[in-house]
Amino acid sequence: MHLRFFYPLLALSVFTPQVLFSQPKTYIKNYQSLAVKEMKRSGIPASITLAQGMLESQYGNSMLAKKANNHFGIKCHSWKGRKVYMDDDKRHECFRKYGSVYESYKDHSNFIMNSPRYDFLFGYHRTDYKSWAKGLKKAGYATNPKYDDLLIDLIEKHELYKLDRGITVYSDKETPEPGQGHTIHIRNRVKYVVAKEGDTYKSLAQELKMMPWEIYRYNDLPKDASITPGQVIYTQPKRNKSEHGYDFHIVVNGETMYTIAQKYGIRLEKLYKRNKMKPGEPLNEGQKLWLRKNKQPEENDFIDFQPD
Repeated sequence: MHLRFFYPLLALSVFTPQVLFSQPKTYIKNYQSLAVKEMKRSGIPASITLAQGMLESQYGNSMLAKKANNHFGIKCHSWKGRKVYMDDDKRHECFRKYGSVYESYKDHSNFIMNSPRYDFLFGYHRTDYKSWAKGLKKAGYATNPKYDDLLIDLIEKHELYKLDRGITVYSDKETPEPGQGHTIHIRNRVKYVVAKEGDTYKSLAQELKMMPWEIYRYNDLPKDASITPGQVIYTQPKRNKSEHGYDFHIVVNGETMYTIAQKYGIRLEKLYKRNKMKPGEPLNEGQKLWLRKNKQPEENDFIDFQPD
């Protein structure tokens, strides 16, 4: 119940821009209503449920979430439904497969409600997310010794505790910076915008008061690259490594080194160097890429996945 999270791939062109995978804010917008719905049904704080889903599924990007709609890493146990097999603490462990994300959220609530070891949690008020987080760790929900701290950090960083009081965390609308046509986002302490229909590198450069060559350089792009709606465009130099908490990434089908570098705000050259790879070298589904530390010679670089 604490998957080492994540994803899989095949390599397209190294410079193929693609829409990136789900981020924390997107995950919250998509699933906060499910967490609140389950809180009303089960009494489990919405903040706890959503933070667990974010952590266990890596914001919906893990292989288990994508292949099985399993956002909480719940293993089969006495499960009679569909199953998938993945490596976790042991090889080829059995995990539950759901028909929808809501089924995963509902089963998560049922799992906690129906397991005697979690009974004491319901003695805490639903707004006491800290006691719930510490209680989950105490009851053995996950083996990570910092599991409670990770949940609390997510809850406080994204103000998920508001959900426990019936307040929506993120609305669907974002306000662009004054005088700008694009909303400025920040990833890995680097500012970026998301391209829209009709954008060109020249028009973006004019709007953002940049030179076109800066956009190409900051985004590891050749001068003849095209622009795609939904593409992330960094307006500052990217970092040499990912932010804390993102030590590695498991490649998903369709990803390239370019899309992964853009996903984490890392310089493409540094990503290749950190993983002892050459430009253009193909990726494999389930391959582990290091984002903060360098690849070690004897490390297991793949996560095994078996479809049901």
